[in-house]
Amino acid sequence: MTQHEEHSQHTGRPLPPAPVTEEKSTADVDRPEGPISAAIIAAGIGAAALGLFTTLAEASADVAEWLQWNDRVGPLSGKTLMAVIVWLVSWAILHVALRNKPRETGRALAVAVVLIGLGVLGTFPTFFQLFASE
Repeated sequence: MTQHEEHSQHTGRPLPPAPVTEEKSTADVDRPEGPISAAIIAAGIGAAALGLFTTLAEASADVAEWLQWNDRVGPLSGKTLMAVIVWLVSWAILHVALRNKPRETGRALAVAVVLIGLGVLGTFPTFFQLFASE
């Protein structure tokens, strides 16, 4: 027997309706956007790292030789693997730093667009050949 039924039996009057409480489900709870921002910025950092390694390999024979981890691939093997390492490390660091930040995605996107632009610029032959060692 419910509380309403018991009360109405004793007093003859029904209880007023119980207040409706709105509980938020886990889908309705605002979650921090910091981890998303960390991933976005890390992607930009990885792209910028690839542009930087490409330009450095063109500018210095020593750097190009150091980045040649596979003779059949040439310096591209080191450039891409170093860019991936930089991306993963920066993602881990940024995730820890931004994990509780509530709203950062707008700024993160702006930063990432600039970094990706710099990375793309660094991979264009007309740009990196400006730094070619002769």
